[in-house]
Amino acid sequence: MAALLLLFLFLFASSALSQDSLIGVNIGTEVTNMPSPTQVVALLKSQNINRVRLYDADRSMLLAFAHTGVQVIISVPNDQLLGISQSNATAANWVTRNVAAYYPATNITTIAVGSEVLTSLTNAASVLVSALKYIQAALVTANLDRQIKVSTPHSSTIILDSFPPSQAFFNKTWDPVIVPLLKFLQSTGSPLLLNVYPYFDYVQSNGVIPLDYALFQPLQANKEAVDANTLLHYTNVFDAIVDAAYFAMSYLNFTNIPIVVTESGWPSKGGPSEHDATVENANTYNSNLIQHVINKTGTPKHPGTAVTTYIYELYNEDTRPGPVSEKNWGLFYTNGTPVYTLRLAGAGAILANDTTNQTFCIAKEKVDRKMLQAALDWACGPGKVDYSPFY
Repeated sequence: MAALLLLFLFLFASSALSQDSLIGVNIGTEVTNMPSPTQVVALLKSQNINRVRLYDADRSMLLAFAHTGVQVIISVPNDQLLGISQSNATAANWVTRNVAAYYPATNITTIAVGSEVLTSLTNAASVLVSALKYIQAALVTANLDRQIKVSTPHSSTIILDSFPPSQAFFNKTWDPVIVPLLKFLQSTGSPLLLNVYPYFDYVQSNGVIPLDYALFQPLQANKEAVDANTLLHYTNVFDAIVDAAYFAMSYLNFTNIPIVVTESGWPSKGGPSEHDATVENANTYNSNLIQHVINKTGTPKHPGTAVTTYIYELYNEDTRPGPVSEKNWGLFYTNGTPVYTLRLAGAGAILANDTTNQTFCIAKEKVDRKMLQAALDWACGPGKVDYSPFY
């Protein structure tokens, strides 16, 4: 008989979040009182999050992920890119220290070489593909190239004229890099990694993009954006950007490279001029994004082809420089409590953190008891919640 439990535990809709491991989360560390790696892993497991992206290859974190089954993207930080790109030996040493030392106990699936290099570290753009190739060669030598992919995350701003998506193309300034990069991805079966932020597109449009269109909110049919060239209807900015990337690749005759969205999210708090960085909008965007991905809706250009997506980010990074919004993209505070409670349609009870509005959770009859116990342990421990049996 199903157990009735009162759990004030933030969940990504029971097991829905981990369905086929389509949704992951980024883990930034510019945080005061950063939780220990074991606490981070406990939180992730309690939330059934089975994909993560790290911005480095931190030893303690990689050890904590050992034997958890969590799929991990590790990164070559931008400040190491130049060294990697100049020496096969340097790349081989990096793979030995940061990959071979942990795999397969830690399920490293991808190495992200640099981050948004073409737009944030332009002086290193010319060495980016060399760095990718050296890392790939090191994986081949270690017999890990079939298990681990190599790619590099890009800002979606490398795509110009992104609407209508069918007219999108990569900034031609970067053709000497983009073309060999796409050839590399195609030859290795690796995905194009793309950071997609409808929040920034909405803000920078100065009112041209409707807020509901950015938030995945329902639109009247006559409000949907239509690509006049393909007659495809777009109901949200996210799909339009992803399809723009697909079309930009096809413009260069690359049609079989999958896309993984390595960052997407919405800030929950902003400064005086950041009016739409609110808890309500962040909740709406991330809830709708997750639902969109786990439903395997795909995009208008590729319907039914789910786009694996990593939410930015796990914790609010309070020490990040920049405007208030830069510090408030997280799903959780560092004490393990949620910044807000996601609302996912059809996923059962979404549990509140506010004890004045009690919500009951019905555990599935066939739920894995160890996973249920882990959730309870988190609720009574890091979650610091007050719950009692319901009869």
